[in-house]
Amino acid sequence: MAAGVDVVELLRPSGAERLMVEGLEGYEFYIVRDKRNPLIGRRELELVVLHVGKPTPSRLELRYKLSKALGVPVEKLFIRSIRSEYGVGRSRVEVHVYDSVERALEFEPKYIIERNKLPEEE
Repeated sequence: MAAGVDVVELLRPSGAERLMVEGLEGYEFYIVRDKRNPLIGRRELELVVLHVGKPTPSRLELRYKLSKALGVPVEKLFIRSIRSEYGVGRSRVEVHVYDSVERALEFEPKYIIERNKLPEEE
């Protein structure tokens, strides 16, 4: 690798919008795809999380921090998947943000609802 080249700079997705997430130092979030699905009543996001030299953030931690960053209640936000790239320090996160909790429970599969349970729900 050429001298002076920043690894994080190479991992950043080009043309993606940066999402400012508070409370996770050393992590960078980028919105790669943002689609509104009016038929179902949800917003479908695909994010890239850069975490070079740090562990992949947990589903619960992501759920709380993203709900705050996007300005939606945590009960309406569901992390569908977190796919980490081996040895790179970059993960792709698929997120659904619903208009209402009822719509979320109607459309999300049971296993996704179980994975996204909050500690107070258990």
